[in-house]
Amino acid sequence: MPVRYIILFSILGVLVLGTHAYLYRRLVRDVTDSPRLRRIGRWAAVFLALGLFGGMIGARALPRDLGVMAGYIAYTWMGTVMLLLPTLWAFDLYRGGRRLVGKRPVDPERRRALARGAAAFTALGTASISVANALAPPDLERVDVPIKGLPDALDGFTIAQLSDIHVGPTIGVELMTSLVERVNALKPDLVAVTGDLVDGSVARLGRHTAPLGDLKSRHGTYFVTGNHEYYSGAAEWIAELERLGLKVLRNERVALQHDGAILDVLGTDDWRAKGMLEGHGHDLKAAAAGRDTQRTSLLLAHQPKAIHDAAAHAIDLMICGHTHGGQLFPANLLIKLIQPYSRGLHAHTERTWIYVHKGSGYWGPPMRLAANAEIALLTLRKA
Repeated sequence: MPVRYIILFSILGVLVLGTHAYLYRRLVRDVTDSPRLRRIGRWAAVFLALGLFGGMIGARALPRDLGVMAGYIAYTWMGTVMLLLPTLWAFDLYRGGRRLVGKRPVDPERRRALARGAAAFTALGTASISVANALAPPDLERVDVPIKGLPDALDGFTIAQLSDIHVGPTIGVELMTSLVERVNALKPDLVAVTGDLVDGSVARLGRHTAPLGDLKSRHGTYFVTGNHEYYSGAAEWIAELERLGLKVLRNERVALQHDGAILDVLGTDDWRAKGMLEGHGHDLKAAAAGRDTQRTSLLLAHQPKAIHDAAAHAIDLMICGHTHGGQLFPANLLIKLIQPYSRGLHAHTERTWIYVHKGSGYWGPPMRLAANAEIALLTLRKA
């Protein structure tokens, strides 16, 4: 096993055990003096911690049916913990604030128990809503993009975008088949898949991504790598997608002829690909080499961070994903500290637009909160 994975699992193990120790302290030890209840709470915390860690490994190592079951259990609990922690912190901050202003409850122990019970109830209720959101069919987002100097022939040109499907531990051929059917029903001019398609090897997931070969559009399907392709064997996945008929754009450009007009379609490796696989790395300069900047251009890139590079190369529209629109609190807050845009359509400069896709699946916890999955249908319009 590579050293980086040993380090990653070690850090993950410490975080999982530390988090469950905190939950035991806040929800059990500080609430009851009963030795029996404390003992049950300790064993429950140990069981849940080991179940989370083991379930994440089992989701990728066990036979598919068992792996999916292990994945749903482990990742759903992970998401619940992610919601539970900030909820507990919020109640504790509120209680601490009342103490600072001299408002002490008559029965502090009872109030503390009630507050933590309310926090747990709130988190569990939110988790249930989040699971329902994640398992619902992706929304269809129809977006018009005004492009300056757009040729008449390209006015109305449609791009169906999928992104961040994350076929893997809990997402399989059923979602992929549904996505392909819905995209084909839109009859787009072009289909774009902007990375993070998979979380696993071709050998394990190849049959689940096979429906991609059935995508239909006037100008075909284009793909660019995301960071998760590099965790999953990017070279093998590139070969597999090309076998299915997708065009993988690796720092290159294709000039599409559409009713007498030309649309330059560019694609780059993931922003973080350099050093992850020999010969890979984001290089828009190479993709744009020799391009006539008077022609309308579409850039496929996985991460919103590439927008500054896109603007520097006079790109008209960059489409990307990676952020999942935040997916689950508190990621929706943190993502804004890391990426320049987190979701939707934005005018980055007078010429360059960016569309950030919220993802067609989910990563990790099968949960989404205020950031539903989507299929995007982007239509180019004359500005």
